[in-house]
Amino acid sequence: MKIQHLQSGDLFFTADQSDMAQAIKATTGRYNHVAVYLDGQVYHARGEDGVIKQDLAAFLADKNQKVFVYRYPQIDSQAVLAEAEKHLGKPYNASFYPGEQSFYCSQYIAAILPIFDTIPMQFGDDEKAVSDFWQAYYDDLGLAVPLNQAGTNPSQLAQSKHLVYLGELDD
Repeated sequence: MKIQHLQSGDLFFTADQSDMAQAIKATTGRYNHVAVYLDGQVYHARGEDGVIKQDLAAFLADKNQKVFVYRYPQIDSQAVLAEAEKHLGKPYNASFYPGEQSFYCSQYIAAILPIFDTIPMQFGDDEKAVSDFWQAYYDDLGLAVPLNQAGTNPSQLAQSKHLVYLGELDD
């Protein structure tokens, strides 16, 4: 898919090679991050910055990620933009526990575009119900792993019957 064919409201699902990305994909599927493109800006929640908007070129500057585009044909992009703006500056939800004062990426997208269901969160791999990566991650946070808590993940959102897959974004 070419950049010039993007429309306001398109969803970007990404896959990269970081350790966190690999742990997310091992547990949940193909994607490790999700963002929404609104009025020429990319809105998303990420660990370093919390909920932000950035221009498309800055979002695409990470050459280690692949970007896959999905569209919700019935989107009211102006209403979603208004919701997206309300949460700018909120912190990143590093614990992935439910809450409304901070957001992880798919939690943010589901909050501003309420067409997605929550599912029981999983943190396992092919060997364990909670992978070594996630156990160490939550040990460092001093929290119990939120296994089976209500949540979302990028791959689950991408599977929504409401979305249409448009292809990988390329220049």
